[in-house]
Amino acid sequence: MCAKPKKTPDQEQYDQLEKKYETKRPVLKNCLRAFWVGGLFCLVGQAISYFYIYFFNFTEQTASNPTVATMIFIAMLLTGFGVYDRLGQFAGAGSAVPVTGFGNAVISAAIEHRTEGFVLGVGSNMFKLAGSVLLFGVFSAFVVALIKTILIYMGVI
Repeated sequence: MCAKPKKTPDQEQYDQLEKKYETKRPVLKNCLRAFWVGGLFCLVGQAISYFYIYFFNFTEQTASNPTVATMIFIAMLLTGFGVYDRLGQFAGAGSAVPVTGFGNAVISAAIEHRTEGFVLGVGSNMFKLAGSVLLFGVFSAFVVALIKTILIYMGVI
């Protein structure tokens, strides 16, 4: 194991000064905010799912796709109106982790580059952040489907 080099007195003094003026992060407060906002997103998603089940005669399984699409659409609208950014400042990961964070990432890049035109600005920059999510999602679905097909062909499933 490598030994850490000994600090000079100036470095020690700087470390003490840094610790004195360092802002303390409210970790528990941030976690509670993320928990409640993420839970609120889930509550809204569940209400939308029940809406599709009750009014459009979807089953619980078939209501999931339009629910996800609706949640992404709502997040994109809120981003366009500037509400989602303020919510993200307040909630942190509680707003970034759910599927609504994906919608926010897509539309934020589109809004940022709209002055460059629809093709070179919006079209080419829209999926910069979300492109890797789409790529790995599609690739993972392909691998799982391939494994399932092989297992069905072998008679295991």
